[in-house]
Amino acid sequence: MTTADTTPRSVYEGTCQTHEADGAAIRDVLNRVGDKWSLLVIVTLAGTRLRFSELQRHIPGVSQRMLTLTLRQLERDGLVTRTIHAEVPPRVEYDLTVVGRTLLEPSMALANWAVEHYPEIQDSRAAFDRSRA
Repeated sequence: MTTADTTPRSVYEGTCQTHEADGAAIRDVLNRVGDKWSLLVIVTLAGTRLRFSELQRHIPGVSQRMLTLTLRQLERDGLVTRTIHAEVPPRVEYDLTVVGRTLLEPSMALANWAVEHYPEIQDSRAAFDRSRA
């Protein structure tokens, strides 16, 4: 029996077309926020507006190129705003939009879950790898 077989019918009510559209929306959004850097950018911008260099300092390991691409995609999706201040040199700041802020609670919950359960996951991976060796 698969997971779908044991899931309450109400989850799947509606037409197949609606279910497929919901699935596509879920995959599309999760591909964005579930990539390597987006969730870290979202959590880092929680409650504060940061310049690019400040943001990069707060996210260890992110390259300038990847941070640029990630911010551009988050801006495209309406989750981050980019504000250019008319100064010399120009100052650019990034902040979460209203929609972006709605991701904070689930993002923090997922981040906290990952930190809390990471030792168990590492142990499980090591045991699995040992059993396959």
